[in-house]
Amino acid sequence: MNRNIETFIGCDNEYDEAKMVIFGAPFDSTTSFRPGTRFASKAMRSESFGIETYSIYQNKDLEDMSIFDGGDLELPFGNPQKALDQIEEFASEIINDDKVPCMIGGEHLVTLGSVRAVAKKYPDLHIIHFDAHADLRDSYLGETLSHASVMHRVWDIVGDNKIFQFGIRSGDREEIYWGKDHVYTSKFNFTGLEEVIEKLKGKPVYFTIDLDVLDPSVFPGTGTPEAGGVTFMQLLGAILKVSKLNIVGMDVNELSPIYDQSGSSTALACKVLRELLLSTYKA
Repeated sequence: MNRNIETFIGCDNEYDEAKMVIFGAPFDSTTSFRPGTRFASKAMRSESFGIETYSIYQNKDLEDMSIFDGGDLELPFGNPQKALDQIEEFASEIINDDKVPCMIGGEHLVTLGSVRAVAKKYPDLHIIHFDAHADLRDSYLGETLSHASVMHRVWDIVGDNKIFQFGIRSGDREEIYWGKDHVYTSKFNFTGLEEVIEKLKGKPVYFTIDLDVLDPSVFPGTGTPEAGGVTFMQLLGAILKVSKLNIVGMDVNELSPIYDQSGSSTALACKVLRELLLSTYKA
Protein backbone atom coordinates (compact mmCIF):
# COMPACT_ATOMS: atom_id res chain seq x y z
CA MET A 1 0.00 0.00 0.00
CA ASN A 2 1.13 3.57 -0.64
CA ARG A 3 0.71 6.36 1.85
CA ASN A 4 -2.36 8.52 1.35
CA ILE A 5 -1.45 12.15 0.68
CA GLU A 6 -4.09 13.66 2.97
CA THR A 7 -4.30 11.73 6.22
CA PHE A 8 -6.19 11.97 9.48
CA ILE A 9 -4.00 13.92 11.89
CA GLY A 10 -1.21 11.81 13.36
CA CYS A 11 -1.99 8.80 11.15
CA ASP A 12 0.79 9.16 8.58
CA ASN A 13 2.95 6.17 9.44
CA GLU A 14 4.10 3.57 6.90
CA TYR A 15 1.79 0.61 6.35
CA ASP A 16 4.36 -2.03 7.24
CA GLU A 17 5.01 -0.39 10.62
CA ALA A 18 1.38 0.26 11.50
CA LYS A 19 -0.62 -1.59 14.15
CA MET A 20 -3.87 0.01 12.98
CA VAL A 21 -5.16 1.04 9.57
CA ILE A 22 -7.92 3.57 9.03
CA PHE A 23 -9.74 3.84 5.71
CA GLY A 24 -12.82 5.56 4.35
CA ALA A 25 -15.91 3.88 2.92
CA PRO A 26 -17.77 6.79 1.26
CA PHE A 27 -21.04 5.06 0.47
CA ASP A 28 -24.61 6.22 1.17
CA SER A 29 -26.70 4.74 -1.63
CA THR A 30 -29.26 3.04 0.65
CA THR A 31 -29.79 6.05 2.91
CA SER A 32 -33.53 6.35 3.52
CA PHE A 33 -33.75 9.95 4.73
CA ARG A 34 -30.96 12.48 4.13
CA PRO A 35 -27.89 11.40 2.09
CA GLY A 36 -24.45 12.90 2.50
CA THR A 37 -22.43 10.49 4.64
CA ARG A 38 -20.25 9.74 1.62
CA PHE A 39 -18.51 13.04 2.36
CA ALA A 40 -17.65 12.21 5.97
CA SER A 41 -14.19 10.66 5.63
CA LYS A 42 -12.89 13.43 3.39
CA ALA A 43 -14.29 16.11 5.69
CA MET A 44 -12.85 14.42 8.79
CA ARG A 45 -9.36 14.20 7.31
CA SER A 46 -9.40 17.87 6.41
CA GLU A 47 -10.94 19.08 9.66
CA SER A 48 -8.85 16.79 11.89
CA PHE A 49 -6.08 19.36 11.75
CA GLY A 50 -8.32 21.59 13.85
CA ILE A 51 -7.79 19.25 16.80
CA GLU A 52 -4.60 18.01 18.44
CA THR A 53 -2.98 14.60 18.22
CA TYR A 54 -2.83 14.71 22.03
CA SER A 55 -5.86 13.76 24.14
CA ILE A 56 -6.19 15.54 27.45
CA TYR A 57 -8.86 12.98 28.36
CA GLN A 58 -6.47 10.02 28.16
CA ASN A 59 -3.00 11.61 28.33
CA LYS A 60 -2.12 9.83 25.10
CA ASP A 61 -0.86 11.13 21.75
CA LEU A 62 -1.37 9.79 18.22
CA GLU A 63 2.22 10.82 17.49
CA ASP A 64 3.36 7.98 19.76
CA MET A 65 1.41 5.35 17.83
CA SER A 66 1.87 3.64 14.47
CA ILE A 67 -1.34 4.20 12.50
CA PHE A 68 -1.65 4.19 8.72
CA ASP A 69 -4.34 6.04 6.76
CA GLY A 70 -5.21 4.00 3.68
CA GLY A 71 -7.41 6.70 2.14
CA ASP A 72 -10.88 6.24 0.71
CA LEU A 73 -12.08 3.25 -1.25
CA GLU A 74 -13.58 4.00 -4.65
CA LEU A 75 -17.00 2.45 -4.12
CA PRO A 76 -19.67 2.16 -6.83
CA PHE A 77 -22.76 4.25 -6.20
CA GLY A 78 -26.01 2.30 -6.42
CA ASN A 79 -24.45 -1.15 -6.04
CA PRO A 80 -24.46 -2.13 -2.35
CA GLN A 81 -23.26 -5.70 -2.92
CA LYS A 82 -20.25 -4.66 -4.97
CA ALA A 83 -19.41 -1.92 -2.45
CA LEU A 84 -19.57 -4.43 0.41
CA ASP A 85 -17.35 -6.84 -1.51
CA GLN A 86 -14.72 -4.15 -1.98
CA ILE A 87 -14.83 -3.20 1.70
CA GLU A 88 -14.52 -6.85 2.69
CA GLU A 89 -11.54 -7.37 0.39
CA PHE A 90 -9.71 -4.30 1.71
CA ALA A 91 -10.44 -5.08 5.37
CA SER A 92 -9.33 -8.69 4.82
CA GLU A 93 -5.95 -7.50 3.57
CA ILE A 94 -5.51 -5.45 6.75
CA ILE A 95 -6.58 -8.29 9.04
CA ASN A 96 -4.43 -10.87 7.27
CA ASP A 97 -1.44 -8.60 7.91
CA ASP A 98 -2.28 -8.73 11.64
CA LYS A 99 -3.44 -5.14 11.82
CA VAL A 100 -6.68 -3.71 13.20
CA PRO A 101 -9.00 -2.07 10.64
CA CYS A 102 -10.81 1.12 11.57
CA MET A 103 -13.32 2.22 8.94
CA ILE A 104 -14.84 5.66 8.51
CA GLY A 105 -18.32 5.53 6.93
CA GLY A 106 -20.41 6.24 5.08
CA GLU A 107 -23.84 4.96 5.95
CA HIS A 108 -24.08 2.14 8.48
CA LEU A 109 -24.45 -0.58 5.84
CA VAL A 110 -20.69 -0.39 5.24
CA THR A 111 -20.18 -2.10 8.61
CA LEU A 112 -21.35 -5.36 7.05
CA GLY A 113 -18.41 -5.53 4.65
CA SER A 114 -15.88 -5.05 7.44
CA VAL A 115 -17.62 -7.52 9.75
CA ARG A 116 -17.59 -10.14 7.01
CA ALA A 117 -13.82 -9.81 6.78
CA VAL A 118 -13.21 -9.84 10.54
CA ALA A 119 -15.54 -12.81 11.13
CA LYS A 120 -13.49 -14.97 8.75
CA LYS A 121 -10.50 -14.69 11.06
CA TYR A 122 -12.48 -14.59 14.31
CA PRO A 123 -15.42 -17.03 14.07
CA ASP A 124 -16.41 -16.33 17.69
CA LEU A 125 -16.85 -12.64 16.90
CA HIS A 126 -19.05 -10.49 19.13
CA ILE A 127 -20.45 -7.07 18.24
CA ILE A 128 -20.81 -3.95 20.38
CA HIS A 129 -23.10 -1.50 18.61
CA PHE A 130 -23.75 2.13 19.64
CA ASP A 131 -26.66 3.67 17.72
CA ALA A 132 -29.96 5.51 17.91
CA HIS A 133 -31.50 2.92 15.58
CA ALA A 134 -31.80 -0.83 16.01
CA ASP A 135 -31.09 -1.50 12.30
CA LEU A 136 -32.62 -4.96 12.73
CA ARG A 137 -35.18 -5.00 9.93
CA ASP A 138 -34.90 -8.03 7.70
CA SER A 139 -35.49 -5.72 4.74
CA TYR A 140 -36.42 -2.11 4.07
CA LEU A 141 -38.61 -1.25 1.07
CA GLY A 142 -37.92 -4.74 -0.22
CA GLU A 143 -34.12 -4.46 0.03
CA THR A 144 -32.21 -6.73 2.38
CA LEU A 145 -29.00 -4.68 2.02
CA SER A 146 -29.85 -1.40 3.70
CA HIS A 147 -28.60 0.82 6.49
CA ALA A 148 -31.89 -0.07 8.22
CA SER A 149 -31.13 -3.80 8.09
CA VAL A 150 -27.38 -3.90 8.57
CA MET A 151 -27.45 -5.43 12.05
CA HIS A 152 -29.85 -8.14 10.89
CA ARG A 153 -27.32 -9.01 8.18
CA VAL A 154 -24.57 -9.00 10.82
CA TRP A 155 -26.74 -11.34 12.89
CA ASP A 156 -26.88 -13.66 9.86
CA ILE A 157 -23.12 -14.02 10.34
CA VAL A 158 -22.63 -14.13 14.11
CA GLY A 159 -25.96 -15.54 15.33
CA ASP A 160 -27.86 -15.18 18.60
CA ASN A 161 -26.51 -13.51 21.72
CA LYS A 162 -23.48 -12.04 19.93
CA ILE A 163 -24.77 -8.51 19.27
CA PHE A 164 -24.96 -5.95 22.10
CA GLN A 165 -26.72 -2.69 21.27
CA PHE A 166 -26.69 0.53 23.30
CA GLY A 167 -28.42 3.89 22.95
CA ILE A 168 -31.28 2.48 20.87
CA ARG A 169 -34.30 4.78 20.77
CA SER A 170 -35.83 4.15 17.35
CA GLY A 171 -37.15 1.18 15.37
CA ASP A 172 -40.38 -0.29 14.11
CA ARG A 173 -42.33 -2.68 16.33
CA GLU A 174 -41.47 -5.80 14.35
CA GLU A 175 -37.71 -5.32 14.52
CA ILE A 176 -37.75 -4.37 18.19
CA TYR A 177 -39.80 -7.45 19.06
CA TRP A 178 -37.55 -9.64 16.89
CA GLY A 179 -34.51 -8.21 18.63
CA LYS A 180 -35.74 -9.29 22.06
CA ASP A 181 -35.18 -12.92 21.07
CA HIS A 182 -31.87 -12.50 19.26
CA VAL A 183 -29.75 -9.56 20.52
CA TYR A 184 -29.07 -7.64 23.71
CA THR A 185 -30.50 -4.12 23.65
CA SER A 186 -30.02 -1.29 26.11
CA LYS A 187 -32.48 1.46 25.26
CA PHE A 188 -31.65 5.17 25.37
CA ASN A 189 -28.20 5.00 27.01
CA PHE A 190 -25.34 2.76 28.12
CA THR A 191 -27.02 1.03 31.05
CA GLY A 192 -25.64 -2.48 31.42
CA LEU A 193 -22.42 -1.81 29.52
CA GLU A 194 -20.19 -2.81 32.45
CA GLU A 195 -21.90 -6.21 32.71
CA VAL A 196 -21.54 -6.81 28.98
CA ILE A 197 -17.86 -5.88 29.08
CA GLU A 198 -17.31 -8.37 31.89
CA LYS A 199 -19.05 -11.04 29.83
CA LEU A 200 -16.98 -10.35 26.71
CA LYS A 201 -13.53 -10.32 28.30
CA GLY A 202 -11.12 -12.40 26.25
CA LYS A 203 -13.47 -12.64 23.26
CA PRO A 204 -12.89 -10.97 19.87
CA VAL A 205 -15.09 -7.87 19.55
CA TYR A 206 -16.06 -5.69 16.61
CA PHE A 207 -16.99 -2.18 17.79
CA THR A 208 -19.31 -0.11 15.58
CA ILE A 209 -20.30 3.46 16.45
CA ASP A 210 -23.15 5.16 14.63
CA LEU A 211 -22.68 8.78 15.60
CA ASP A 212 -26.42 9.43 15.69
CA VAL A 213 -26.31 7.75 19.11
CA LEU A 214 -25.48 11.34 20.12
CA ASP A 215 -28.28 13.79 20.73
CA PRO A 216 -28.87 16.04 17.70
CA SER A 217 -28.49 19.09 19.93
CA VAL A 218 -24.76 18.28 20.08
CA PHE A 219 -24.51 16.37 16.80
CA PRO A 220 -26.92 17.74 14.16
CA GLY A 221 -24.78 16.65 11.22
CA THR A 222 -26.29 13.26 10.52
CA GLY A 223 -28.77 11.85 8.05
CA THR A 224 -31.31 10.46 10.52
CA PRO A 225 -31.24 12.56 13.72
CA GLU A 226 -33.14 11.19 16.72
CA ALA A 227 -33.99 13.26 19.80
CA GLY A 228 -33.08 11.88 23.20
CA GLY A 229 -29.48 10.85 22.59
CA VAL A 230 -26.39 10.81 24.75
CA THR A 231 -23.80 13.56 25.28
CA PHE A 232 -20.24 13.54 24.02
CA MET A 233 -18.88 12.89 27.50
CA GLN A 234 -21.25 9.93 27.97
CA LEU A 235 -20.14 8.51 24.64
CA LEU A 236 -16.48 9.04 25.48
CA GLY A 237 -16.91 7.30 28.82
CA ALA A 238 -18.52 4.32 27.11
CA ILE A 239 -15.77 4.14 24.47
CA LEU A 240 -13.10 4.08 27.17
CA LYS A 241 -14.87 1.17 28.86
CA VAL A 242 -15.27 -0.83 25.65
CA SER A 243 -11.62 -0.23 24.73
CA LYS A 244 -10.57 -2.61 27.53
CA LEU A 245 -11.84 -5.50 25.43
CA ASN A 246 -10.09 -7.34 22.59
CA ILE A 247 -11.15 -5.02 19.77
CA VAL A 248 -10.28 -6.69 16.45
CA GLY A 249 -12.14 -4.29 14.16
CA MET A 250 -14.11 -1.06 14.46
CA ASP A 251 -15.81 1.75 12.62
CA VAL A 252 -17.32 5.21 13.03
CA ASN A 253 -20.11 6.15 10.67
CA GLU A 254 -23.12 8.32 9.78
CA LEU A 255 -21.54 11.78 9.93
CA SER A 256 -23.20 13.84 7.21
CA PRO A 257 -21.25 17.11 7.31
CA ILE A 258 -23.49 19.04 4.93
CA TYR A 259 -26.25 19.15 7.57
CA ASP A 260 -24.14 21.11 10.05
CA GLN A 261 -22.90 24.34 8.51
CA SER A 262 -21.11 25.27 11.73
CA GLY A 263 -18.75 22.32 11.32
CA SER A 264 -19.15 21.35 14.97
CA SER A 265 -20.43 17.86 14.10
CA THR A 266 -17.34 17.12 12.01
CA ALA A 267 -15.09 18.42 14.78
CA LEU A 268 -16.90 16.17 17.26
CA ALA A 269 -16.59 13.18 14.93
CA CYS A 270 -12.85 13.81 14.62
CA LYS A 271 -12.50 13.84 18.38
CA VAL A 272 -14.51 10.60 18.69
CA LEU A 273 -12.22 8.93 16.16
CA ARG A 274 -9.10 10.23 17.91
CA GLU A 275 -10.27 8.93 21.28
CA LEU A 276 -11.26 5.60 19.75
CA LEU A 277 -7.86 5.13 18.13
CA LEU A 278 -5.97 6.15 21.27
CA SER A 279 -8.01 3.96 23.61
CA THR A 280 -7.99 0.78 21.51
CA TYR A 281 -4.40 0.93 20.25
CA LYS A 282 -2.30 -1.99 21.44
CA ALA A 283 1.47 -1.47 21.29
